[in-house]
Amino acid sequence: MKFSSSSKIMVPALALLLTVSAFAGSDNHKASMELFNAAQVNGSQLAPGQYQVQWEGAGPNVELSIKQGKKVLAKAPARVLALNDRSSNDAVVINKNTDGSKSVSEIRFAGKKFALALGNEPPEMRSADSTK
Repeated sequence: MKFSSSSKIMVPALALLLTVSAFAGSDNHKASMELFNAAQVNGSQLAPGQYQVQWEGAGPNVELSIKQGKKVLAKAPARVLALNDRSSNDAVVINKNTDGSKSVSEIRFAGKKFALALGNEPPEMRSADSTK
């Protein structure tokens, strides 16, 4: 009887573990972002609006694609940054460049303990404004 009751617990636990491992092992991630001001990503100008963000790789270095519908508008290398706390909301961090233009430097996702940093500068060297 003990074997029977412990197997009733083990089977669902094993199924849950396999499901979580399969999800965590995925190297293709998707989210969305909203720009309230025009900004550049790796030289491509993005107008204010809603975009889909997709990145490939487990980190820390990933390949980021920004799309509207099925059309890829910008691609850029990015780094996955671990955050100490979960982000309270979605946010796009914008850099003001010396020439007056603006570029996306970081993307944060509500409820997640990571962010995507774009560009070659270390995140602590950036001066940025959040747009959301």
